[in-house]
Amino acid sequence: MENWREISEEIVESLLEDGSSTDTLYEVEHHFVCEDFDKLEGAGLAAFKLGYDVEEPAELELEDGGKIWGFDVVVEVELDADVIMEDVDKLAALAVEHNIEYDGWGTYFQE
Repeated sequence: MENWREISEEIVESLLEDGSSTDTLYEVEHHFVCEDFDKLEGAGLAAFKLGYDVEEPAELELEDGGKIWGFDVVVEVELDADVIMEDVDKLAALAVEHNIEYDGWGTYFQE
């Protein structure tokens, strides 16, 4: 989890250095992937039961031509690494529990 904290702090710092707003709520997308649709679906249901907004799963094509399933959990929060890490901790633990991969998070620049 220390790595996710470091990554999260770097993302937030980069956005702020580029002039992204500090007074705006951000849509943070937490990404999940798994080769097994049933496992992924179970994790999505568990995230929904925890109160998260879970997007529909989609089949994704890998660089090598393989296929994998993925979905996003979308959370609206302030641009603060500590606040974002609260969700990262919960969602990464949920991924481990359901034997799927937590693939990080992202958001967009806000003026």
